[in-house]
Amino acid sequence: MKIIEIQNIKKTYNPDTVPVRALRGVDLEISKGEFTAIVGPSGSGKTTLLNIIGGLDKPDTGTVNINGTDVIKLSDNEMINFRRENIGFVFQSYNLIPVLTAKENVEFVMLLQNRDSKERESRSKSMLEAVGLSDKLDKRPAELSGGQQQRVAVARALAGTPAFVLADEPTANLDSESTANLLDIMAQLNDEEGMTFIFSTHDQRVIDRARRVVTLVDGNIESDVRK
Repeated sequence: MKIIEIQNIKKTYNPDTVPVRALRGVDLEISKGEFTAIVGPSGSGKTTLLNIIGGLDKPDTGTVNINGTDVIKLSDNEMINFRRENIGFVFQSYNLIPVLTAKENVEFVMLLQNRDSKERESRSKSMLEAVGLSDKLDKRPAELSGGQQQRVAVARALAGTPAFVLADEPTANLDSESTANLLDIMAQLNDEEGMTFIFSTHDQRVIDRARRVVTLVDGNIESDVRK
């Protein structure tokens, strides 16, 4: 089942001064359960593509259809609501709330979704257990290692039951062991729960684990390989 359908996406930054053509007519489909890496050199357009899929940026032309909704046509407020209900995000900078515990950070998305307290409590514990942090529920980000913080970010991304997870360079700040642990967890969630992951990455370790690799060069898809 296709959950993302992108057609003829073009994006140019600074069109009136020094134009930078980030995307030049990208077509892409992602099906439920895929474990996909979007790769390419710096400036190839991969972060721009991820941001457009996630509704954090808008293209100049084209359509982005997510589960039957053309998100380009949504207003800013509609996009905020749609993103909250449908898309999980994992950033290289973790983006955890410093004053909240691990469990409270994971609960935060569900709080915005107006889920009841019992469900938030149960699912936050379940997600943290799934990423191997059941003994860190009450720890704040400053009390956790980088790898542990990133695992909290993954648990938070999954807690809201999104249609898919976008991970922008999620291993950039992690050592080899933490990267391996994180990828093991994501691959397990992909296998056991059918969770869809889309990575933007330079990291060969992520590329090696991906089951599909989409290569962008100068704003165009140069290759699309399923393993």
